[in-house]
Amino acid sequence: MQLSSPRLRAALLAAASLSLVAAVLPPPKPLGIGDRLFPELGNPGYDVLSYDLSLTYKDNRSPLAAVTAIEARTLAPLERINLDFTHGTVASAEVNGEPARFESAGEDLVLTPARPVAANTALRITVRHTSDPRGSADGGWVTTEDGLAMANQADAAHRVFPCNDHPADKAYFTFRVTVPEGYTAVANGLPGAVPAPRAAGGTEWTYRTLHPMATELAQVSIGRSAVLHRTGPHGLPLRDVVPAADREQLEPWLRKTAGHIAWMEERVGRYPFENYGVLIARARTGFELETQTLSLFEHGLFAGEAEGYPEWYVEAVMVHELAHQWFGDSVTPRTWSDLWLNEGHATWYEALYADGLGKYSLERRMREAYQRSDQWRAAGGPPAAPKAAAPGQKIGLFRPVVYDGSALILYALREEIGAAAFDRVERRWVAEHKDATAGTEDFVRLASQEAGRDLSAFLQPWLYGEKTPPMPGHPDWSAPAAPGKTV
Repeated sequence: MQLSSPRLRAALLAAASLSLVAAVLPPPKPLGIGDRLFPELGNPGYDVLSYDLSLTYKDNRSPLAAVTAIEARTLAPLERINLDFTHGTVASAEVNGEPARFESAGEDLVLTPARPVAANTALRITVRHTSDPRGSADGGWVTTEDGLAMANQADAAHRVFPCNDHPADKAYFTFRVTVPEGYTAVANGLPGAVPAPRAAGGTEWTYRTLHPMATELAQVSIGRSAVLHRTGPHGLPLRDVVPAADREQLEPWLRKTAGHIAWMEERVGRYPFENYGVLIARARTGFELETQTLSLFEHGLFAGEAEGYPEWYVEAVMVHELAHQWFGDSVTPRTWSDLWLNEGHATWYEALYADGLGKYSLERRMREAYQRSDQWRAAGGPPAAPKAAAPGQKIGLFRPVVYDGSALILYALREEIGAAAFDRVERRWVAEHKDATAGTEDFVRLASQEAGRDLSAFLQPWLYGEKTPPMPGHPDWSAPAAPGKTV
């Protein structure tokens, strides 16, 4: 029988090509870029430029229908393309407009294109899949009382959508989220279009980031939400997303953000993104999260002193997540071992803010951290070389040593080089590495330049030592307590 349809002939030829390629390639396997803490996270051979993620939400008991479109650039010839993806079902995949074979290997989705892709060429990937909010103990989707939110740190974005799930590969994002009547969808960035009714029912909400973003910082909120707008310093758009029923109760907290931003800008320079706001979700996560331009908070944090959270503490936590917009979001860690640069800085400005309120002095907090530092290092490793999290406890990486234990490094640096040089280090760090990635060696190099001398020998034991060095300027501070002893 002759084939009369050119499209049919092309489809069959593509399928035949895929079968031939698959016949000669070895079985697929998960790959990674060799991160010390997450060795199979990320994928070699390409650089993602942008993600276009379409999601259709029905309810929390049903997987979301999804399409992920990726624009990338190849860095090497690729016979296969690995993406990080798990916890969803793939229906089809295309590479550069042609059907691609798809298989799972570990937590990778492995695509075999109809023909190898040459180095230094455009790479367009489209995957039709589901995104499952159920069973989210390992991160990704967070179920709230009225919908969903995302918490992808450190390695859970690929439980939501196919991606190159490592902070070293930042990209621009577009989100298109369709939700039922009565629901509101909000995502990182700015609205890309007026919410549009869909023929099949529901409304599509579109958002786009104006700055590149790590996958672990992606945020999509779906719920019966109120979206509140106001203006921050120099006309910065502020946008808060809260349960509609709680807007009046939460308003006193939301009004504080503009002042927090002004306070941070006085210390490190202009806020680095297109907008900012807080997303307050009725969910129990056990953490707050600096998702880019829209930080995620548990509703319980704002429940008042009856829950054990005094006002000054809540404000300091709000400043912590805001500080991450500079330290961790705009300047993103090159590897997960550089996490101390995120959390140490956010904790530093949290502590400074509390000090300014007269509630918990910076020196007292740092002295107490110094006394516990050796215990933290023994339990979690040194700040710049933390121990990997235990199996099944992925957020176990976030230990005291990367919070106050790392802020202690910044305190020691300021004591060593003086406040003026330290302030220059902070401003240069966020200015020179804006929208990029940077690591520990970059920080040591920049600090040395501002100090006018090589600080490698001074910072090395603070960053990598099993024991905490003496604190400059504080010979009276007692040695850190030995592991197992109380202080």
